[in-house]
Amino acid sequence: MSFDKMHGLVAPILTPFNNDSSIAMDLFLAHARRMLDEGCIAIAPFGTTGEALSVGIDERIEAIRELVDSGIDPATMIPGTGLSNVADTARLSRACLDMGCAAVMTLPPFYYKAVREDALYRYFQQLIETIGADARIVLYHIPPIAIVGIPPSLTARLRANFPKQIVGIKDSSGDWENTRQLLDIDGLPVFPGSELPLLDALALGAPGCVSATANINASAIARIIKLYDQGDKDGARALQEPAAELRLVVQESGPIPAQKRLLALASGDDRWANVRPPLTAMPEDAGRELAGVLKRDFAFEVSYDSA
Repeated sequence: MSFDKMHGLVAPILTPFNNDSSIAMDLFLAHARRMLDEGCIAIAPFGTTGEALSVGIDERIEAIRELVDSGIDPATMIPGTGLSNVADTARLSRACLDMGCAAVMTLPPFYYKAVREDALYRYFQQLIETIGADARIVLYHIPPIAIVGIPPSLTARLRANFPKQIVGIKDSSGDWENTRQLLDIDGLPVFPGSELPLLDALALGAPGCVSATANINASAIARIIKLYDQGDKDGARALQEPAAELRLVVQESGPIPAQKRLLALASGDDRWANVRPPLTAMPEDAGRELAGVLKRDFAFEVSYDSA
């Protein structure tokens, strides 16, 4: 499936680690399959939720290769490849594209702050030239974390000059006005970075969303999009409101350690709770308290099929 044909929920999957901090490949592969089985149209390994900047380039390449070798269609993958220099980002992106991935999701260079828009344009221009004419880049705009962003004006310029290579954008700004301006760019697929503005974005032509909480709530979020597509807007809104509220509760608890702890509790496999520095694992008692809140307030329990 080409990226421009994707419509639905994309899961930025968590990266599970063994107790020695290596990637727990058995959990990783099973979780990727579970996300697709639960209604996600694609997975995005090694984004923010996947602790990408704590995972080495070679580790990422090997993990993507393991996903492909396990039988998961690479056309359902949009790996995160954003680093702070052209050479490493291009190397990682090229490896993923050569394995058949639908596209790569790429941050702006984020180490130097307050850089000019023209300089960011030159960065992406050089990145595309280095990857090659068959580059397929989903821009990743997440200024709350990266600080450096990709504003709508730059996005529009890149899309106009590289229409075959700039295939979409994930907007994790949390700013609806920014999302709305991006949706005004003709033909550009814009995926909001959460389910919070999902229905408003769908109404303006967004193809879906990329949601961190898909890792524990994929079926419900995917169903929101399906109901909307079927014309059942009331049904979609009835599901979207509790999904959004649940996300906010998890978000306040630290979305990566919290979801990992919830998966550890649901699966009985404590490896799921492991994170890499600089993150800190959620204590088991805090995870049980969060699970209790979700059950009490949302009648929600994390399901886990180990098959």
